[in-house]
Amino acid sequence: MMIVTFVIFTITFQDAAELIFLSLRNILTNQLGWLLIIVANIILVSSIIIAVSPLGKIRLGGDDRRPTYSYGAWFSMLFAAGMGIGLLFYGVAEPLAHFQSSITGTIEINGIRTDFAPLAGAGGNRAEAQNLAMAATFFHWALHPWSIYAMMALSFALTSFNLNLPLTVRSIFYPIFGEKIWGWPGDMLDVLAIFATMFGLATSLGLGASQTASGIEHLLGIPNTTGLQLILIVFITGLATCSVVLGLDKGVKRLSEINLGLASLLLLFILFLGPTYYLITVLLESIWAYVIHLPALSTPLGRDDQLFSTNWTAFYLSWWISWSPFVGIFIARISIGRTVREFMTCVLLAPTLGCMVWMTVFGGSAIALNANYPQIGLAEVPLQLFVMLEQLPLTELTTIVSIFLSIVFFVTSSDSGSMVIDSLASNGNLKTPVPQRIFWCGLGGAVAAALVLGGGLVALQAMAISTGLTFAVVLLLGGAATIYNLIKIHSANKQSTD
Repeated sequence: MMIVTFVIFTITFQDAAELIFLSLRNILTNQLGWLLIIVANIILVSSIIIAVSPLGKIRLGGDDRRPTYSYGAWFSMLFAAGMGIGLLFYGVAEPLAHFQSSITGTIEINGIRTDFAPLAGAGGNRAEAQNLAMAATFFHWALHPWSIYAMMALSFALTSFNLNLPLTVRSIFYPIFGEKIWGWPGDMLDVLAIFATMFGLATSLGLGASQTASGIEHLLGIPNTTGLQLILIVFITGLATCSVVLGLDKGVKRLSEINLGLASLLLLFILFLGPTYYLITVLLESIWAYVIHLPALSTPLGRDDQLFSTNWTAFYLSWWISWSPFVGIFIARISIGRTVREFMTCVLLAPTLGCMVWMTVFGGSAIALNANYPQIGLAEVPLQLFVMLEQLPLTELTTIVSIFLSIVFFVTSSDSGSMVIDSLASNGNLKTPVPQRIFWCGLGGAVAAALVLGGGLVALQAMAISTGLTFAVVLLLGGAATIYNLIKIHSANKQSTD
């Protein structure tokens, strides 16, 4: 009811909603952005400790359980669900924006400004600026976000498959609240998870509609209007509903594998027909730059680059945290049978490397091509990918593939997210009635449409940040409860073997 009321208010009072969203985003990022960085740092360090400790020997689902999916299917679903449309939307735009910022000091693009004071030092040095740009991009797409997903997924997997509790957020907190999780404290936790997932999902759906509409405008000349974006949201939500009805194996799994295959082909096309040697060099140099600058990027207080840490980092971390219930449950469901060490290592490293390669190929190509084709950097963020592809061979074909990828990323995010929300609203039930799944999928599309009408990108960012900040505390406490559960299970296993 609260979500439906939000949709009605946003659509009815669009101008007022836009002002509210803008103020909300600015207040939250300026005042509480440091909290998000602290939480993300703690989660990353805890994830690494769990992976290398004796706790890593525990098998999700019990000692006799074996993995349901092959590594290929597992990785494709991890990748598609965890990052989705953001890879296409920001793959060109973010590295290019940071590159221009590190050369000039500050830059403003679509209302988002960046400065690199603590990373300082590019000052017109193109190679250094490129490395700084990629390091900053990796910070938002590599270890920190995937540790958030890994910890949340591990929390769900342990409580559900090892301790036989429902696949819900409340179950994670059994060590803290005990039997009270079946009362109002547990209800509040699950409701908060539903809100976080819904608005995190709506952010992705809104970005996907904007990206797809920009591609259609670039290819066919149809103006990228709010009306076109709304039509796309309705159409793609319908496709996602069909996938939800088919279920995890027939719908989500197949779409994820198609998505990964197409994305890989597009990446290889740009890699080999673009500046190949340059991109390979940039990847190696950027990984090292990421390692070198990670302490500065991870520092929560005393930052001189407030524009960067608030407008970029706070938004991203909020988005990932708001997605963590959805992605966490989804990853938990597809990871039964893996050991904790295998699980944490693969969920941390495999998608991280994939994101690094993706951002280097797309962002590095944009940086290289922008020197001769400055229209890439001058284009609106959703359009920059297509303007870059215009400078490479087979433009129409790659544009069509990119539009199709946007749609499939859109669908995989919507269907998997809706399935998780449905499960949370049903006390962890994995086999819910089809009409119920359809309801949640449709409601997700309605929230995305309302946010597009009520302020576009600013509204999407505001709701992701507000729900992410709120859920950050839940994530931190849930991580502590998970470590307690791991120690408890490890002790029980050790006693049984002695």
